[in-house]
Amino acid sequence: MHYMLPRKRAGEGEVVEGETENNNSTNNINNTAVTPPIKKHHISTADATDLTANNQTLTVGDNRSNYSSTSVIELPVMAPWGANLNDIDEDLHSRQLAVYGRETMRRLFASNILISGMQGLGAEIAKNLILAGVKSVTLHDEGVVEIWDLSSGFVFSENDVGKNRALASVQKLQDLNNAVVISTLTTNLTKEQLSDFQAVVFTDITLEKALEYNDYCHNHQPPISFIKTEVRGLFGTVFCDFGPEFTVFDVDGEEPHTGIIASISNDNPALVSCVDDERLEFEDGDLVVFSEVQGMTELNDGKPRKIKSARPYSFTLEEDTTNFGTYVKGGIVTQVKQPKVLNFKPLKEALKDPGDFLLSDFSKFDRPPLLHIAFQALDRFICEVGHFPVAGSEEDAQKLTSIAADINECLGEGKVEDINLKLLRHFAFGARAVLNPMASMFGGIVGQEVVKACSGKFHPLFQFFYFDSVESLPAEPLEPSDFKPLNSRYDAQISVFGSKLQKKLEDAKVFIVGSGALGCEFLKNMALMGVSCGTQGKLIITDDDVIEKSNLSRQFLFRDWNIGQAKSTVAASAAASINSQLKIEALQNRAGPETESVFNDDFWENLTVVISALDNVNARLYVDQRCLYFQKPLLESGTLGAKCNTQMVIPHLTENYGASRDPPEKQAPMCTVHSFPHNIDHCLTWARSEFEGLLEKTPAEVNAYLSNPSEYATSMRNAGDAQAKDKLERILECLKREKCDTFQDCVTWARLRFEDYFVNRVKQLTFTFPEDAATSTGTPFWSAPKRFPRPLQFSAADPTHLNFIMAASILRAETFGIPVPDWAKNPKMLAEAVDKVIVPDFRPKEGVKIETDEKATSISTASTDDSAVINELLFKLERCRNNLPPGFRMKPIQFEKDDDTNYHMDLIAGLANMRARNYSIPEVDKLKAKFIAGRIIPAIATSTAMATGLVCLELYKVLDGAHKVEDYRNTFSNLALPLFSMAEPVQPKVTKHQDMSWTVWDRWILRGNPTMRELIQWLKDKGLNAYSISYGSCLLFNSMFPRHKERLDKKVVDVAREIAREELPPYRSHLDVVVACEDDDDNDIDIPQISIYYR
Repeated sequence: MHYMLPRKRAGEGEVVEGETENNNSTNNINNTAVTPPIKKHHISTADATDLTANNQTLTVGDNRSNYSSTSVIELPVMAPWGANLNDIDEDLHSRQLAVYGRETMRRLFASNILISGMQGLGAEIAKNLILAGVKSVTLHDEGVVEIWDLSSGFVFSENDVGKNRALASVQKLQDLNNAVVISTLTTNLTKEQLSDFQAVVFTDITLEKALEYNDYCHNHQPPISFIKTEVRGLFGTVFCDFGPEFTVFDVDGEEPHTGIIASISNDNPALVSCVDDERLEFEDGDLVVFSEVQGMTELNDGKPRKIKSARPYSFTLEEDTTNFGTYVKGGIVTQVKQPKVLNFKPLKEALKDPGDFLLSDFSKFDRPPLLHIAFQALDRFICEVGHFPVAGSEEDAQKLTSIAADINECLGEGKVEDINLKLLRHFAFGARAVLNPMASMFGGIVGQEVVKACSGKFHPLFQFFYFDSVESLPAEPLEPSDFKPLNSRYDAQISVFGSKLQKKLEDAKVFIVGSGALGCEFLKNMALMGVSCGTQGKLIITDDDVIEKSNLSRQFLFRDWNIGQAKSTVAASAAASINSQLKIEALQNRAGPETESVFNDDFWENLTVVISALDNVNARLYVDQRCLYFQKPLLESGTLGAKCNTQMVIPHLTENYGASRDPPEKQAPMCTVHSFPHNIDHCLTWARSEFEGLLEKTPAEVNAYLSNPSEYATSMRNAGDAQAKDKLERILECLKREKCDTFQDCVTWARLRFEDYFVNRVKQLTFTFPEDAATSTGTPFWSAPKRFPRPLQFSAADPTHLNFIMAASILRAETFGIPVPDWAKNPKMLAEAVDKVIVPDFRPKEGVKIETDEKATSISTASTDDSAVINELLFKLERCRNNLPPGFRMKPIQFEKDDDTNYHMDLIAGLANMRARNYSIPEVDKLKAKFIAGRIIPAIATSTAMATGLVCLELYKVLDGAHKVEDYRNTFSNLALPLFSMAEPVQPKVTKHQDMSWTVWDRWILRGNPTMRELIQWLKDKGLNAYSISYGSCLLFNSMFPRHKERLDKKVVDVAREIAREELPPYRSHLDVVVACEDDDDNDIDIPQISIYYR
């Protein structure tokens, strides 16, 4: 058995050559629950040597490992379900933590996994689990690398041919995450060895062996999670058995649903109504608990109660509340997520009685039973013949079909009525090949199932899943000679698709936009498939971003030494190392209107296909419009946690990406965020806004004023509004009343900010709107969802109060360029500095206007004398400026969420939690605050891998070029459930006029540098009466304006230059005009954009 020695994971022991090292996590995490530190065994060098000499297994808890080197070993004693509190590198795993949470991550960190079969599928599964950060992965394979394996194994190169697959894989996999122990097994695997693992995955195993291993795993105590998976050409399967009784702790990974109560009736059953600002997500049968209910306090006992008759804003409670107290006000209702126990059948039973198959494509609902037979037939074929069916061999295909028919006949009532001979022929022809897109897709699915097995997070696949993508085959039938191997690294792919399509892949000109998680996976897939690897091929990737530490947990082409480097450059280099024939060029340009001189007409027109790997909607919409304009296929995909979607945008066959959009996210009203928060999101939105105002915007305004006082003063006088007045007040405050010269001044500022935010403002609010205040209609002002706040009492003995002061004063000092003394981070000395601050008394004022209108977009109040106030403020500022040292400037601080040492998140979490405490809203730790305030998109490697695999299955169809719309598939998947939903893309809307028809894909072209009159006549010949012509935002012609008739005999391009008053860029040879037309009956007709070529 061979081992790679891992780099230490924070909070864990480490195998160290010749020395021990203590490691204290630097993460400062506020947790409500504190776990005691784990105990550790200390094993001397002699002990370790004795263990090695006797070839014994060193057992630690339920985790066992063999160590083959003489080392001092410090190992944590832990059960598979427990781990140290500070063992998670949040900078590295933040996006994954947003999906799984800490507890699931700890369980992963304590899990040992076996992967048997290291062809393309095994390598993909290993990659995803190593990136996720399991404790150890053992790679088992007794075979050697063949040139055939290079079609799907990103860990192999030509130099590895002839080496053991597991040994050839280990170094490249170890590079992905040095905190994971990676070991290899290259000899026959015994079932007893399986007891070393929490989960075992087999990708290339006979059914006989699978039954033996599964029986052992199923009956082991505790059970060992067993997964058998295969990809054979364009067909794949997964079988899961996690034991007789497997508990799922969280079936979907979603946050528990909540509602804010408006009323509860004294009835049997009780009717609960909630405020109507957000729809309830409850379902019949859900269990819920109540809190903060006033009046009917009996419901606050924490007992889960069942609901029924769930509606958008109300539900019925299975509870007799007739004799309960009368509901007065308040209350939160929260869903209680229930664990679920699954009773898995062993493989032997499941083969005979598979139950319900997990469907992926409802147009193929009859496929899984047939594929269930086909995979068994393939196993029997190999056992009888000694090899896989040969691609193109009708004899082998016939034999496999005959075996399948025999198996089917033995099924009795469960037999399949229609044995699809054509499908089985495709299955036989491609059976030996492991295709990269299939390996990528199934690597994501199986990787996620292993995570479920180790953690109980998300619902497992229960128990069989079958998938095929025969639509990816070339539209034209292939001859047996097309499958003939060429002794190339693409032979496996050629055995499925033939050499003609392989040539099209190699000569493709591909543009990948984005080089993040999706981009890395796409580049790996392109290199393995041979896309753009021919003499005519070219792959261009662009990304303007640089690599950060948080990228490394899923953007697998990057290493820690690449941090700070350009993503596209590093990714391109890594992809070329997978396949040296890849013709790739890396750019660092954002794809947008500002880079159309780079991505010009020639660039787009020469492309074969565009693959989007972007992470924001606006960029996607721009690329979509470019593809629409130049009529290029766009393969679109995206992920969100365990969810992924793919959309195929094919010229003239499908609608474009922008044709349908999600509704915009609902924003909380300004007054809610500023004065009436009722959840932690509101508090964090406010906290981030205050952070940016205090530390970025105001210092930037100060600098803008100091850089050019007279120009700044003129612009403020010209504006003359409440916003200009507010800016000037903040600048004056910063440079005079709140100017800091020493760190003690910064502490004073922070302490007074605390008083202002969490004491004085609350006193003013509750003075203006007392607890018994009523609205103009007589209803209580403080009705749900409003929460009545209470001022805080500052205490230096409260660590959260002191942490707020520390973060605020350190960041304030940074804006003024004041050095931070060592005592600033010493709680006792900082508390002494805070005690020196004199806090003035506060008295609420009469007549203070507090915004309560939910439609208001600003909290600033305009007054009639703003201009007079602005002049007075500018006069004071001028006097203040004269007292500043020469060249004085402030240092604005831009919010950076991914650096835990910069105090940004400490301040934002402190601001939000103190505000939450004011309003009795549950507080959050710094990590949860980072997710919300940093707007972190949850991301994991498994869903990314699956999405890119699905897209690449569609890429075969695009590059073949002869497929119909019904052959393409859009997919939505949620690996947490799991759910796979594939459907034919929506076709574009067709507009008809006379004998013509067109869609959004059509662009009419008029060459020869025509005049306006010639353009109008050209349309007239089509039965279209043009009455308005525009170029961008400029109106070139409108029949209502007599003077416009003077333009009719001018060239369209000349009119455009004259009206737009700009020179057309030299890289353009045409301009686009939008023409409004009517038919002869005066009906408006939407016609395509018209491109006027003028050179």
